[in-house]
Amino acid sequence: MKAIVLEKFGGLDSLVYRNIPEPVAQDGFVVIQIKAFGINHAEMHMRRGEWAESAPVSGIECVGIVKSCPGGEFPIGAKVAALMGGLGRTINGSYAQYTRAPVSNVALINAELPWAELAAIPETYATAWTCLFRNLEIEKGQTLLIRGATSSFGQAALKLAVNAGVRVVATTRSEKRAQMLKALGAWAVELEGPQLSTRIEGAKTFDSVLDLVGNSTVIDSLAIVRRGGRVCLAGWLGGLDPIADFNPLLQMSSGVYLTFFGSFVFGTEGFPLSDVPLQAIAQEAEAGRLDVKPTRIFSFEEIHEAHRVMEANEAAGKMVVVVD
Repeated sequence: MKAIVLEKFGGLDSLVYRNIPEPVAQDGFVVIQIKAFGINHAEMHMRRGEWAESAPVSGIECVGIVKSCPGGEFPIGAKVAALMGGLGRTINGSYAQYTRAPVSNVALINAELPWAELAAIPETYATAWTCLFRNLEIEKGQTLLIRGATSSFGQAALKLAVNAGVRVVATTRSEKRAQMLKALGAWAVELEGPQLSTRIEGAKTFDSVLDLVGNSTVIDSLAIVRRGGRVCLAGWLGGLDPIADFNPLLQMSSGVYLTFFGSFVFGTEGFPLSDVPLQAIAQEAEAGRLDVKPTRIFSFEEIHEAHRVMEANEAAGKMVVVVD
């Protein structure tokens, strides 16, 4: 099969095209003929050698058709999504024509959508849905702040929350992107920056905050929610530097909740991928009630350009690669 192999750590030329053996069927796994896959920042870090683990074939998510499933958990020919479970990290991932994913990390995603649109769903929407409906437990009529809303993750969370009847305030570092967020359904847009809690209208009244900026803003986010409100930390757009000298006694309001979610737990005990309604999300998109269209679509032969765009922060949303 054709595959994009990580030949070395470094720049764009580290990804090379090779013919390698197809994955062999194995109990507890599903062999998938890949039709398309999403591009993620994790794969850029793997390419650079900045990740703890990286497999020869990168790619942490995909959509495609079941070729074999020895355990019978999924029928041959079914449309499925796969994400995490070691893909691209400890086992060969989705930058190929076929992959072998753990059964626990595969879900049906049958909908009459183009493969490029289906490929925009798995990692981004599974993570956004879990943060919103499991960690934050958002409900219709509540008010949610999404910090870092212009990212592909932030945009997905914004769309899901608006569809659920939640009033969303979104932040961006660029005033030029405010109109885009409003077009996606944001009730209001705030300029992201230090001490937002002292500037934002309605501080101390928000029901929840989804913080995708990260360690540099999470303490400030805790000052934005009401008593009983929740803050979910799930992204690090502002960098990975740790929180310095965090003192809950002085910096955390009484009665608020701080929670965290990382998509690497999908497929582990307590976090089955089957818990996430990927099928329902795809059908909402099929019915026209949810726009999952990627901002950029690349061919399999354009992986270098896809990584260049990602590295240059030119994507402005989710990017996918379609496999011929």
